[in-house]
Parts: sequence; C-alpha cells; structure tokens
Amino acid sequence: MPPELHKKLTAWRQHLHAHPEVSLQEKATAAFVQERLTELGIPFEAGIGGHGVVATLTRGAAEGRVGLRADMDALPITEDTGLAYASKNPGVMHACGHDGHTASLLGAAALLAADTSWSGTIDFIFQPAEEGFGGSRAMVAAGLFERFPMQRVFGFHNWPGLDAGTIAVHDGVVMASGGRVSITIEGHAGHAGMPHLTRDPVMAAGHLIVALQSIVSRSVDPLDTAVLSLCTIEGGTAPNQVAGKVVIRGTLRHHRNEVKDIILARIGDICAGIATSFDVKVTPDIVLGVGVVSNTPEEAGLARIAADKVRAPLRRDLAPSMAGEDFAFYLQHRPGAFVWIGNGPLRDGAELHGPRYDFNDTILPVASSWMAEVAKTALSAN
Repeated sequence: MPPELHKKLTAWRQHLHAHPEVSLQEKATAAFVQERLTELGIPFEAGIGGHGVVATLTRGAAEGRVGLRADMDALPITEDTGLAYASKNPGVMHACGHDGHTASLLGAAALLAADTSWSGTIDFIFQPAEEGFGGSRAMVAAGLFERFPMQRVFGFHNWPGLDAGTIAVHDGVVMASGGRVSITIEGHAGHAGMPHLTRDPVMAAGHLIVALQSIVSRSVDPLDTAVLSLCTIEGGTAPNQVAGKVVIRGTLRHHRNEVKDIILARIGDICAGIATSFDVKVTPDIVLGVGVVSNTPEEAGLARIAADKVRAPLRRDLAPSMAGEDFAFYLQHRPGAFVWIGNGPLRDGAELHGPRYDFNDTILPVASSWMAEVAKTALSAN
C-alpha cells in the first residue's frame, strides 16, 4: 500500500473513532462513507437495510461477482483511552474496531479502483447494526443479494492478542451463534422487616443464577462448547422493601444447534422449578441470534491464498471464538469466509468491548490489501 494511502486511511479511521454512533443510528458514519466513496469515484447505493451502503466496481468482461463486508456501528461504552481522537460522543465508543473495519474496506476500494489487473464485479458492503441489532439480516431483507448478486462474500475482524498483521483462517467454525436472555421474576413486594408477607424475587433470582450456571457444567458434554453469561440484574428501589420484580439479562453462545436445544430446555426447566420453589412467576424470554460463523471450504482456501499473496503471516491453528458475529447471516445465503487479522498484544482493558480498546492503525495496509486480494483471487477462481 502506498504510504500516502495508509496516511489517509489512518486519518479516516481516527475520524470515525472520534465520532462513533451506536447501532441503528449510523447516519453520520454512512454519510462519511458516501463522501469518501464519492472522492474515490466509486458509485454506491445508500439506505439499504437502514443506514447500509453498498458500493460497486465493475471492470472487464468477466461475469464473476464477489462481496466484501465491513460493519460501521459502535457500542454504548464510555471510552477510557485518553487518545487525542477519543470519542466525542459521551457514553459511545468504537470498542470493537468497526471504525477500522470501515476504513479498511474503503482502503480496499481505493486499491481496487486503481488496479487494472482484475475483471468482474466487486461489491463493498458497509453494514450498520452488527452489535446484536440485525444489520446483516436487514440488508438481506432489503434485497442485498438480489440487487447485488454476488456469488461469494468475505469479511474480517481485528483480533487483539494475535500478532499485528497476522491473518487467521479457520476451517469451518470461526465464531459462535448466540442469543439474548432476559428472565423476569415477579413476586410480591412488601416490608423488609416482614418478609413472610412477601414473595421475594431477589432471593429467587439468587438461586436462579446459581442454578443456571449448572447448565454448561452439568448438562452440556465437556467436549462441546457453550457459554451462558448472566450480565445484569435489576430490581428494587429501597433498602427496606422486598422488591416486587427482578429482571436478569445475559447472553448464551454455542457452536452446534444440538447444544443450543439442550441449553434452552434446561433454562425452561430451571425457571419452572424456581417458580415453584419460591412461589414466584418466572418468565424467560430468549431471542436467538443469526447463527454460527462457519467458513465454507473453498472460500477458506481462497482466503489463505490471499493472505499468502499479501505476504501476511498465516495461522490455521486457532480455536473458534465464543464471540458472535452477524456475518453468519450472509453465510446462510452465500458461501464465504471470515478471517481474523491480528491487532497486536492484548492489554488490560483494551480487549474487544473494553473501555481502553483501540484499533491498531498499523494493520490497515494488511487488512485493506487482504480484502482487495481475496476479491481478485475469488474472481479469478470463477
């Protein structure tokens, strides 16, 4: 990558970092992407599945078509980096590197626009609402694959803890499927000094949390993989009143649907048991995510070839992650591959979704070059 392009991408990435927008609110981010695409002379369509943008380049007479995807949304997290370009939006930050993904895809578009060696059509998918708000599903529902009939789709996620610029390509499962868990416990409020006249949802919640943690340790095969994390609990307003209601929220993750079925069944059984034991009403509400991210064999091979072409270190030995990614929904409709690109050493508080996280601008050339190369490699393979 020319040094001047790297410098430009770094400035773009840091601008995006300073102006993050949470899922479903990426209006300014999408406008920024459109402005950069206009500067590059690349045509695009906007407003796809919300604030989604798809740019398209066609060169030569080849009929092959491939998609490259980046996500644009930030998280409702307060930044604690002290960077000169830290978030200017209180309580919102790019804590997962989507600013870097977006800049990298713009870089790939710039490289491919200047490259006359390929033939076919490449679609650049700038996706909103990846952080659990169905952005990929919305873009597909808006006709993504009908309006832009790509045959394959590729993407990447930066990966703290993996050496900067190293590309990891998995055979099969890359990241987990997940679901949002919300459990409401309704009891009978009353004076804390007369608990016998109440039905205490806080006590029930304590027993419920402990019991739910037995699912993975005692109901799932130890050789399988699952996570059930209960992350928030809300209930009560006064220290001398037994609350009337408690709400517990969390997430579940799995790599196989059979494991998901076990977890869901056990959650239902345990909630019913707690309801009986403590004479409260327990209502679980589970919204499942889009599925497991699993690379298709041929496309994983193309991803590795592209990594070799850009002379990036390649890893094939990393275990899948229990984090989720809604790139999975594209893979339910088209073959493709999703890779990790190392963000450098893992530092305390600077992991993904951490308040001190920051995308490593030194990996922009590798990320943009790999995306451009995997598109060309896929087109030449058609």
